[in-house]
Amino acid sequence: MKEVTFIRQNIDKWKDTEKVVEQAKRLSPDQLADVYSDLTADLAFAQTHFPNSRITIYLNNLASSLHNEIYRNKREKWTRIITFWTREVPQTMYDARRELLISFCVFMVSVFIGVLSSVNDSDFVRLILGDRYVDMTLNNIANGEPMAVYDGSSEIPMFLGITLNNIMVSFHCFAMGLLTSFGTGYILLRNGIMVGAFQAFFYQHDLLWESSLAIFLHGTLELWAIIVAGAAGIALGNGWLFPGTYSRLESFRRGAKRGLKIIVGTIPVFILAGFIEGFVTRHTDIPDFLRLGLILSSLAFIIFYYIYLPNRKKNGITET
Repeated sequence: MKEVTFIRQNIDKWKDTEKVVEQAKRLSPDQLADVYSDLTADLAFAQTHFPNSRITIYLNNLASSLHNEIYRNKREKWTRIITFWTREVPQTMYDARRELLISFCVFMVSVFIGVLSSVNDSDFVRLILGDRYVDMTLNNIANGEPMAVYDGSSEIPMFLGITLNNIMVSFHCFAMGLLTSFGTGYILLRNGIMVGAFQAFFYQHDLLWESSLAIFLHGTLELWAIIVAGAAGIALGNGWLFPGTYSRLESFRRGAKRGLKIIVGTIPVFILAGFIEGFVTRHTDIPDFLRLGLILSSLAFIIFYYIYLPNRKKNGITET
């Protein structure tokens, strides 16, 4: 059967299915089950004969919506706490892989802009970081303690303050997606330029290695979590900016749901990064190989959880 014939024969039925999804709360479970069985049969046919077609994507999304309506009131098992982190978040990250790549590229370009601007304009660092912070850091460098800023308060208050601030930044980055993807892009741009200017400042004072060991001790997780939050914001912005086959409201709802799941998934990462910054980064006397080992361990976790695991599980976890 040709694709156009398949669509012509079933399009009215699929439109009725869309109405079933909208009225799911008023229908019996048996009615929903019958419609769902019929729909998944069409989806299986489309996946077999038209795997790369837009109609296959449409049917998959429609089946997903109906599936969610059927199981919306299903009592969750306590194991959902585990499967959320081991299955749902990796699957969501796979679905948002393009948004993650865009977020990463925007951030890295922003870092380059910060470095280049600082190298060519000595006052740029003060413009970005502020006179007070720059003067304090210069004083610390003169006293032989360039990273003394991380030892400015006791461990627990610093850990809590940094963690809460980072979580708020991530939610802000996500919420800026309401202003389209460009709102989130602005947050990524600002943070990336700040990081680039900060590192260029220490490079100009021959402290790049020391600053990198101190900053990326916690910053590997912290900065990556901000990039992931950027992906969540882009997913939110693209949800209503590019609705595809959905209504703009439905597309926005889906983008918001996916983005929120991504954001919640970053919270443990921010907590761990805040713990490292509050309790470990301050100890600059720790041997370099230990600090470098922790940085590489953080990088290994990022690669495993956000890149390897989503791609490994992509075929085993679906919503339909």
